[in-house]
Amino acid sequence: MSEPRISRADAEHVARLARLDLDDAELEEYTAQLASILEYAEDIAALDTEGVPPTAHPLPLRNVLRPDEVRPGVDRDEVLAAAPDAEEGRFRVPPVLGEQL
Repeated sequence: MSEPRISRADAEHVARLARLDLDDAELEEYTAQLASILEYAEDIAALDTEGVPPTAHPLPLRNVLRPDEVRPGVDRDEVLAAAPDAEEGRFRVPPVLGEQL
């Protein structure tokens, strides 16, 4: 068996940087997971990418949004008339997060 790519001390350091309080079982699990990630990154780094242009997305994309056009909206009074409760030209909603009226 080869020596692990990341030590338990390295994983503890990463957890401390991330402000994670890990118990021994979690630390063992995440040490193994970090080692797997590093092995995968090493496999990716070994690929021959000569002649492959850098890209942010594998498919060519273009902006498919429609242009902004000013159009008339719905009448405020009509919308408020359909609302369950309205007050002073606005929707009235129940209090949120314990706010008092």
